[in-house]
Amino acid sequence: MFGEIRNSQGEKIDYTYHEGDADSKNIVVIGHGVTGNKDRPFVVALGEALGAAGVNALRFSFTGNGDSEGRFQDCTISKETADLGAVLDALEGRNVCYAGHSMGGAVGVKRAASDDRIKQLISLAGMVDTAKFAQTEFGEETPDEGCMWEEKSCPLSSAFMNDMAEIGTVVELGAEISVPWLLIHGTEDDVVLIQDSHDIFAKANEPKELCVIEGCSHVFSEAAHAQAMIEKVVAWVKAQIA
Repeated sequence: MFGEIRNSQGEKIDYTYHEGDADSKNIVVIGHGVTGNKDRPFVVALGEALGAAGVNALRFSFTGNGDSEGRFQDCTISKETADLGAVLDALEGRNVCYAGHSMGGAVGVKRAASDDRIKQLISLAGMVDTAKFAQTEFGEETPDEGCMWEEKSCPLSSAFMNDMAEIGTVVELGAEISVPWLLIHGTEDDVVLIQDSHDIFAKANEPKELCVIEGCSHVFSEAAHAQAMIEKVVAWVKAQIA
């Protein structure tokens, strides 16, 4: 639909397009979290639901993840923010709503704070305190030797840890975002604590909405929780388009 998408390093970005309304310029772009990709079950389900509801959607894998080109060791929030920029370049002329999960949520905050091509923003269990996350989850691992969550395919790099520390937190960027913003977070998220969403929501400008899903995990693993998230996103996006 949009041809080949490559980042500034020339790495190909893998994506899947869900057509909702071929005549509409509105589109939801969906980005995943750390160690994820565009084919995580709830990401696929969200893309399909948006398309079925008449909303165009594009889910993609950041470079170094899934079937996108690049090395996982090079994945950082800063690089993924640039990847998102490459996707926006390919969608020139479209009205983009970006929905980012976990680390992809931090990417969305950084991009939306400086790029007016994002017209609406959705954070799904969005990461805010990046330095704390990196130390809590991977502080006992040795960068360039250890792995993320014992996944051999996800080596922990110095580039990742240094970038997380340098960013520190994206909480103050909340005040720099002026577009409609939906935040969704589960109360049982033990990867990115719900306090992250509360903290940045307090800084955010209107119009904003925080949707809390009781008992929900970080990856919306329960079918009912995934469905609740999807229904909220679809309804909110359709209201924004209307």
